[in-house]
Amino acid sequence: MNYGYVRVSSFDQNEARQLNAMKENGLEAGQIFLDKQSGKDFDRPAYRRMLRKLKEGDLLYILSIDRLGRNYAEILEQWRLLTKTIKADVVVLDMPLLDTRREKSLLGTFMADLVLQILSFVAESERESIRKRQAQGIAAAKARGVVLGRRPRPLPENFAEVVQEWQTGAITCTEAAKKCKMPLASFRYRAGKMLQGGK
Repeated sequence: MNYGYVRVSSFDQNEARQLNAMKENGLEAGQIFLDKQSGKDFDRPAYRRMLRKLKEGDLLYILSIDRLGRNYAEILEQWRLLTKTIKADVVVLDMPLLDTRREKSLLGTFMADLVLQILSFVAESERESIRKRQAQGIAAAKARGVVLGRRPRPLPENFAEVVQEWQTGAITCTEAAKKCKMPLASFRYRAGKMLQGGK
């Protein structure tokens, strides 16, 4: 049997390109396993179903190696599971060298494994580089005084007056939060900031 595996990282990403590639290789909907989930690990429902279905001699199509996963060590482990343990053939469509049908000799297997290791290493290095650039960008933005994340809701007009009442013991914190129509935790947090000289 022939199967295809398609993965997008989230529900707002479009899987059309991967599905089209599968259909071009003669696969129908019932032969394609689709996950809409991060590739950080292999605990994905469709991927798990696919592993249960795959048998020796079956053929699995994947558009690109990063659709299989993102973690270098785990990609290699899964590649060995698919090709050595299950003994299925795997074709990575955008990388013709990663086609286990091509050459069944020791040299062919060695070449496919070598290419896979290089690609996985490059992909993981690029992700590390992106994470570093993001961290540097966030640090630079903070240094410029850019406020990151959601802006806090404006405080109610009576907030300072109610905080004063609460601080003097005239009302409880719960009563103060109700007067300001705020959740108790939010009132405590914002009141604490105000009393420390913040907003």
